[in-house]
Amino acid sequence: MPEEIEIADKVGSVSADRYAEIVAELRKLVETASRIQFTIGDYALEVEPMREAGGQQRSDSLFTVKDSLFRLSEDIGLSYKTVDTARWTASKWPKDRRVAGVSFTVHKIFASIVDDEERYDVITRPPEGTSRWTPDEANRRVGRQVVKPVTPQEKVSAIHTLAADEQVAATVTSDLLRRPTVVAQVRQEDKVRVVEELTRDDHVAATVTTGLLRRPDVAFRAMSDDTARHQVNHAQVERGRQAREHFEDTSPLAPAVRSIDKSVEFLDLVTACHAFVAAAGRVVPGMRDRQLGDDERVIVHENVARVRATLDWIETAVDTGKVDVDDELARLLQGE
Repeated sequence: MPEEIEIADKVGSVSADRYAEIVAELRKLVETASRIQFTIGDYALEVEPMREAGGQQRSDSLFTVKDSLFRLSEDIGLSYKTVDTARWTASKWPKDRRVAGVSFTVHKIFASIVDDEERYDVITRPPEGTSRWTPDEANRRVGRQVVKPVTPQEKVSAIHTLAADEQVAATVTSDLLRRPTVVAQVRQEDKVRVVEELTRDDHVAATVTTGLLRRPDVAFRAMSDDTARHQVNHAQVERGRQAREHFEDTSPLAPAVRSIDKSVEFLDLVTACHAFVAAAGRVVPGMRDRQLGDDERVIVHENVARVRATLDWIETAVDTGKVDVDDELARLLQGE
């Protein structure tokens, strides 16, 4: 227990008392550093005062400003960016508006507030429950990303920033989607969108679809969609056609099979015609003296049209050997 108390009273490797001493000393140094940075900015302003936007007569005058500041930064051994930032920050904080005890970094963050009075007022009012502004609190106040995110939105913003690289984003997404509790919180429409994005590649889409259609409930729901069902039927026919072409092109048995197929197809066609005539001869007499309703007559006429178109198709195939289906016939056969 004494060891736990000792650990609780320490910050890092030093005691709480020593830590307080370090903070006090560093605050003095930070205040000194802030005065130095403001002084650099003031001198840079003396060399090149801030100019009103659009107030220059010649377009190359801004390059003169940069040249002057660059020379100044070179002569004092600092980067151009450091001098330029110090100049800009100093321009936003007149000497009588700079707050002692508030770091130059916080002044720089609040310098982005456009309204002067708001800027001067905000820096004098630290967040409730605190005695001073920190860089994170200042960034939070002006709507910038913080170093140590606290709220969910801040954490989301930090993740977006870290995942700006596509490869990093892909890795992070893959890891997150392995967590069931995370996936469970994703909205239905977002899940659909993600799946659509991930299956843009045809090979991936085929693999995923094959796996999904092995699930009876999924297959049943998918086949409830007319377009999906038609595409599946079309794919089955096309796959059979390709397999048949491959067999005919490569198998030595193809000629014999073609001869048999022709006989079988002839018999199938005759049988289909006979079955239709027999069924019609059995059903139609039973309609004697029966009056069909308007909806019923429409349905019958639509089916008669399909039958008539099919018979024309059969005659064309028998007479010419052409079995191509035009768009109109295809729609009739599909019941559209």
